[in-house]
Amino acid sequence: MGLVSDGKKAVALVRKAVRNRSAVIDVRRTLAGRAPHPPFQYRVAVYFADGAVNMYQMRQWYKPLADLAKTWPVVVLSRAATGAEALLADGALPVAFVPTVRDLERFIAKQDIRVVLYVNQNTRNFQMFRYGRRWHVFINHGESDKMYMTTNQYKAYDYAMIAGDAARERLSRVLWDYDIARRTIEIGRPQADHYSGTLPYTPDARTVVLYAPTWEGDRPSAHYGSIATHGEALVTALLATGRHRVIYRPHPRSGVVNHEYGAANKRIIAALNAANAADPSAQHVFDDGPELGWQLAAADVAIVDISAMVYDRLAADKPLMITRPADPAAAIDTHGYLSACEWLDVAAAPDIVAQTERVLSDPDAVARLEEWVTHYFGDTAPGSATARFHGAVQRLMEDWDSWYARSVADAEDDEPEDEADLDDEG
Repeated sequence: MGLVSDGKKAVALVRKAVRNRSAVIDVRRTLAGRAPHPPFQYRVAVYFADGAVNMYQMRQWYKPLADLAKTWPVVVLSRAATGAEALLADGALPVAFVPTVRDLERFIAKQDIRVVLYVNQNTRNFQMFRYGRRWHVFINHGESDKMYMTTNQYKAYDYAMIAGDAARERLSRVLWDYDIARRTIEIGRPQADHYSGTLPYTPDARTVVLYAPTWEGDRPSAHYGSIATHGEALVTALLATGRHRVIYRPHPRSGVVNHEYGAANKRIIAALNAANAADPSAQHVFDDGPELGWQLAAADVAIVDISAMVYDRLAADKPLMITRPADPAAAIDTHGYLSACEWLDVAAAPDIVAQTERVLSDPDAVARLEEWVTHYFGDTAPGSATARFHGAVQRLMEDWDSWYARSVADAEDDEPEDEADLDDEG
């Protein structure tokens, strides 16, 4: 068994190397056909060291960053070939492919980057931290109550942009000697101001249910995924009514660790296709597209796992249910919204129709939702989060000017007196 396992790993490594090499060639060919980046054009950089598999972390920021770029030009510093390939194909933002530290140094030497934004905790972020005289700011790729949201790595950044009071309380409970008042900036959820996408169905009287599970996780404490425990049962029940439309949006990493989880994912997709073939008016949707927005706005009820999707939906201020992890080892932070959310246990998954009707009509559930929306995101009026995001960057730019002026003055003070002055002194 060991030899077989080692052989599979070796084959996978070879395939990955071939894929990366192909991506490098494709990226360099694409960039060769484009005009070079203008010197000293960019003030804001987004550092992204991941490959294509984690592009969802970047894509949710496309529209807020494109809007920010109208004031402060933005470029994505892409370190991985498959990530750069995907970024260039999307065409949402300017991309600099900087696979080596030398490439990175050459690029930033020709730019005036003052704020560097980070959407995740890739270990290669550390290679960018070496550059001073610019602000390093963690903006994350979502809001949630997972352990990831309280990692001590927050301390590595000059600042962190957070969603609201809930994030600040969460960090206060876990991080020691971290000046939260000074080093965090509340911005809400700017993505909620940029919901987009065309509905892939014609609205009718059906109740629309968004089921957006996360992946299976790579360790027991992160076993939040529900596809193999809740998913097949709840989708089967919803497809059977003729009164519901299912939007199924699984995490792009579903099945990368657990084959059975991936197999369950494929069975759900097949069930949706079969239901649409039997009744074309049903228009159930398997959604693996890059845009996240229309799903959150269109669904009457959302069913999600413990993940950033909880808070993406919460920011939309619409009813949702959260699957309770089947693995008792899965870590659940019950200090925040998860202490008062609408849980969906494994045993209740087949009864999902009654469960969705309850959260839609229960006034207590509606009132709780409004309270928690405010706690996590503050003012969710259209445009409010975007204004806070732009204001945060403006503040950082002003602080940069202040610190730069101070450093120039200090450098002038440190210059030695000229020879005439020294002679005069005796």
